[in-house]
Amino acid sequence: MIGPLLWTFSTSIKTQEAIFSLPPQWIPDPMVWENYLRVWSAGPLLSGIRNSLIVAGTVTVVGSVTSSIAAFAFAKMRMPFKNAAFLMLLAGLMIPFPTIMIPQFMVFAEIGWVDTLLPLIVPGLFGNIIMIFFLKQYLENVPDSIIEAAKLDGASYLQIFFKLIFPAIRPAMAAQFILWFMAVWNDYLAPIIYLNTPEKQTLQLVIASFNAQYASQTDYPLIMAASFIALLPVLIVFIIFQRQIIESVALTGGKG
Repeated sequence: MIGPLLWTFSTSIKTQEAIFSLPPQWIPDPMVWENYLRVWSAGPLLSGIRNSLIVAGTVTVVGSVTSSIAAFAFAKMRMPFKNAAFLMLLAGLMIPFPTIMIPQFMVFAEIGWVDTLLPLIVPGLFGNIIMIFFLKQYLENVPDSIIEAAKLDGASYLQIFFKLIFPAIRPAMAAQFILWFMAVWNDYLAPIIYLNTPEKQTLQLVIASFNAQYASQTDYPLIMAASFIALLPVLIVFIIFQRQIIESVALTGGKG
């Protein structure tokens, strides 16, 4: 798993001739660090990073809050047809994205959202069913007696959520936040459907345009430099929070 990452970095600091050398060079000689300077002027990399941060940050922050509130409602609140509504949400996971891709594009085109970041942001603001399911399972371990005691003290459901439930699900929420951020950051299909203007494209589209433009020139060091810059944020986040992700998944499968 680490090998491709090391090879990406190694290729990013090679000369174009060294890429095809046999045997392959893991440690380039010479090391061409200028590739990381050229990459910023070779294409709209900076705007791609900015757009990806806007999309991934907005979707995951707002969507995590709405998902956690929905999970609390499904797990602890008494509502008519609660189980049926939850099963309908889960059934939505079985619908592949290509089947709704064209109708969804037509809707967004009708309201003038094509070639903007809105189609990538707005749907995610209403939550993520995988995160809702994950947090609902996590909340099954929270005793109902705590919520009932808070209700007897006059606390509203929002007060119960933000003062009691939110601190309890914070580890699981953080893990899901990280995984969701990684998924949105690396998304390629949705941006390529809606975004046309280079300055509005996300980072993954910029990397794809680098590949289309510079592969024919065998300028693979430049492509790999851009790719390594693109994977650094998610790689750093995962390395820092990997223990929290693993512990959260393990706790979700346990019974308290």
